[in-house]
Amino acid sequence: MIFHFDFNSNIPLYMQLRNQVVIGIAEGKLLPGDRLPTIRALAEESGINMMTVSKAYQLLKQEGYINTDRRSGAVIVSKNKEVSIPRETIEALRLRISELRLAGMSREDVINLCRKLYEEGQL
Repeated sequence: MIFHFDFNSNIPLYMQLRNQVVIGIAEGKLLPGDRLPTIRALAEESGINMMTVSKAYQLLKQEGYINTDRRSGAVIVSKNKEVSIPRETIEALRLRISELRLAGMSREDVINLCRKLYEEGQL
């Protein structure tokens, strides 16, 4: 999987990387057992700092999306493994739902939109 970074975005680079890995897993582009590039290789390839890549990998490990090992590197874990949903994610979803509600969307419209996005991602 090729990662793309928007250096002009307000989203920190480590979060851009984290988000792309999570989406890749959800869409089946990254499968259990797939190895992510080494921290050094990804940093050199993308032009970002090694500490930035390390921070993203640490977050992904903490959230249960990857395992890391000195010998095998960062590896995508099985979807069956329990993944913790960060509190920030729930709060962000709550904010987006509130924005949709204030924009005039009904509960059913919000649910249908979520269903459509969920199905498009083949989750």
